[in-house]
Amino acid sequence: MKQEWRKQEKVFYLPKNVPEVVTLPKQQFIMIKGAGDPNQEDFSQRVGVLYSLAYPLKMRFKKCCQEQPELAKQFEFDDYTVYPLEGVWSSSNPADPHNKDFFTYTIMIRQPEMITEADFAEALAATQIKKPHPLLEEVTFGEITEGLCVQMLHVGRFDDEPASFAKMQAFADEAGLIRQGWHHREIYLSDPRKTAPEKSRTVLRFEVATK
Repeated sequence: MKQEWRKQEKVFYLPKNVPEVVTLPKQQFIMIKGAGDPNQEDFSQRVGVLYSLAYPLKMRFKKCCQEQPELAKQFEFDDYTVYPLEGVWSSSNPADPHNKDFFTYTIMIRQPEMITEADFAEALAATQIKKPHPLLEEVTFGEITEGLCVQMLHVGRFDDEPASFAKMQAFADEAGLIRQGWHHREIYLSDPRKTAPEKSRTVLRFEVATK
């Protein structure tokens, strides 16, 4: 059986285009930090490095399940769909938060619970040999627990996201929820190589607490 996030975790990845409250469990990711305009080459390189690890991790797990059928029984899955790219975004200049030159970010790809830190270390070592890249040394494996959040689906250009965040903030205020910090998460559901910017689909999310 294949673990597919689009089918089994719709509440986290396929929200409607209106704000809603969601509670996120602890999740694990491969991650890399960066700063600056995401339209520049450095961002693309960091994305590429993450995917150079994500697919070997998937194939390694699939191969292990084929060689050791008891693993598939233990986890109830013998394969999984690679999760979408995500990013947690903030700014080093709060006075000008929309200036992309001051963006700070951690981009990441979630890993299913059956992937361990040891699996990551082995995949990293193999990738450093097969596809060496200096940024591989900056990739980490870790857990994040966001907890209570407000989220919605944004359809359109990235530059139009402030309008969606305004709706999310109004929803949070009405629900008596307080935003925690000014960072936010984006989950990219569309392939920018195949999707027109105005049709791009992105999950927007920020953490909240009750008053």
